[in-house]
Amino acid sequence: MRKVLVFGVFDGLHEGHKQFLKQARAQGDYLVALVARDTVAEGLKGIYPRLPILVRMEHLKSSEYVDEVVMGDRLGENYVMFRKQRPAVVALGYDQQPLKEDLEKRQQGKEFDWEFEIKVMEPHEPEKFHSSIL
Repeated sequence: MRKVLVFGVFDGLHEGHKQFLKQARAQGDYLVALVARDTVAEGLKGIYPRLPILVRMEHLKSSEYVDEVVMGDRLGENYVMFRKQRPAVVALGYDQQPLKEDLEKRQQGKEFDWEFEIKVMEPHEPEKFHSSIL
């Protein structure tokens, strides 16, 4: 089984998210969505999510592309839940460049004891479907 993992806040599951999840699911056999906790999301985006994490997780569970939904770490940079999942592929959104760079740096520094690919998904009408706009 080829496990794919996505990171995100997913504050309102819009069409951009759905297309992202569809592309991510196509990268493997099993898709795990790791959802940022409210305080971590606030630190990442500078604003508190509109929807609480449990609601955001329920929305993802109803997606046809997601097999498992996991609550993220209390501290975003420690990667505890990521290590537990041990994905073969990390599918990132076009706007997750800082996360991509951090994962690559940690991967090169051998901080993870398994190999995984990092793939960036194509944006879907980012000028229209982006959480900061909606």
